[in-house]
Amino acid sequence: MTDPHTPGAEPQLTRTTLWLMTIASGMVVANIYYNQPLLVKIAETYQVPEAQAGWVAMLTQVGYAIGLLFIIPLGDMLRRKRLILFDFLLIILSLLLAAFSPNIYTLMVASLLIGATSVVPQLFVPMAAHLARPEARGKAVGTVMSGLLIGILCSRTLSGFVGEHLGWRAMFVIAAGLMLVLWVVLYYLLPEVHPQFKGNYKSLMKSLVHLFRTEPKLRLASFRGALSFACFGGFWTTLVFLLEAPPFNAGSDVAGAFGLVGAGGAVMASVMGRLSDKFDTRNILIATIGMITLSYIIFGVFSTSLIGLVLGVILLDLGLQASHIANQTLIFSLQPQARNRLNTVYMFIYFMGGATGTIIASQAWQVWRWNGVVLVGLVFSSLALLVHILFSKKNSPAIITLNAEKTTVE
Repeated sequence: MTDPHTPGAEPQLTRTTLWLMTIASGMVVANIYYNQPLLVKIAETYQVPEAQAGWVAMLTQVGYAIGLLFIIPLGDMLRRKRLILFDFLLIILSLLLAAFSPNIYTLMVASLLIGATSVVPQLFVPMAAHLARPEARGKAVGTVMSGLLIGILCSRTLSGFVGEHLGWRAMFVIAAGLMLVLWVVLYYLLPEVHPQFKGNYKSLMKSLVHLFRTEPKLRLASFRGALSFACFGGFWTTLVFLLEAPPFNAGSDVAGAFGLVGAGGAVMASVMGRLSDKFDTRNILIATIGMITLSYIIFGVFSTSLIGLVLGVILLDLGLQASHIANQTLIFSLQPQARNRLNTVYMFIYFMGGATGTIIASQAWQVWRWNGVVLVGLVFSSLALLVHILFSKKNSPAIITLNAEKTTVE
């Protein structure tokens, strides 16, 4: 493959590059969430229980965690653009396998592969942090994350509409076509970033364990994020079950439309990035995790009200997105030369939390319906807040400022 960008001085983060990564992040991460509004239709196609269809969503998140663990560290070792373009080919093949799956088990395997290959956004996020000026790092991360989060939320709207009118298989065919178009655009416009890690893959993977053991802020951010994301995954996986039952009796298009409600909060991600550049993240996180807890209280009290569900979705998505931005801005200030690996550790644990919330909430729905889902969300969000309050005291503003100054010097 011929790289149209000749290697030389480190590229700068231009507006074009930043927006390209932002849009591409949203389009790729959407692959992971297309299946959520379609679970009822998938269950009907294969004549399986809703809880078994929930495994499709769970395995996609597990696959994402696997891809984060084994693919993202290569961003510190290999040329970034070449790695991204090769991974895109695997995404397209995985989506086509899902579209033409003859049974639920093949779809589960395809979902695992879709998750494992759709990790490109987590190469873009540290890439933006790497190319940005230190004083604008949080803003750059927040901008890319805005695209990623809007992609997550709008994916449900798109797939819900397509599933209702064209069938769930059509969504995966359309997604494969979108990835092919995006591959061409990235080939011509994405700059190359050369690796800084000197070593082999084995030592690269060992360094993940070392980072986890030696960076307490990384451990705290990872577990705090995982518990928060468990709330997010549990809600969005089971929402379609709630809406298709009485008193709503709605289709997948209505369930998907809820993504547009949360998308408004995703725009706030770049704002949170700016705040993370200026203020102590400890207080920000107390407020944002509190939003997640409050959202589940609203889900429980107003479970038969569309207005109540809409209000809860806004709080849930804003709280999760703001917490996520604060977590990532913090970990990217730790070791500049290891940002992909820091992000790997964080996002692996983060998505394992999401997968856990997804499967537990699905089983809770099967046994206790919506009250069980609300209980699961309240437990996970309360644990996230408790972990943050108990263990974040060591991360004083002075230490955070010192880390930022160290990053600027390096």
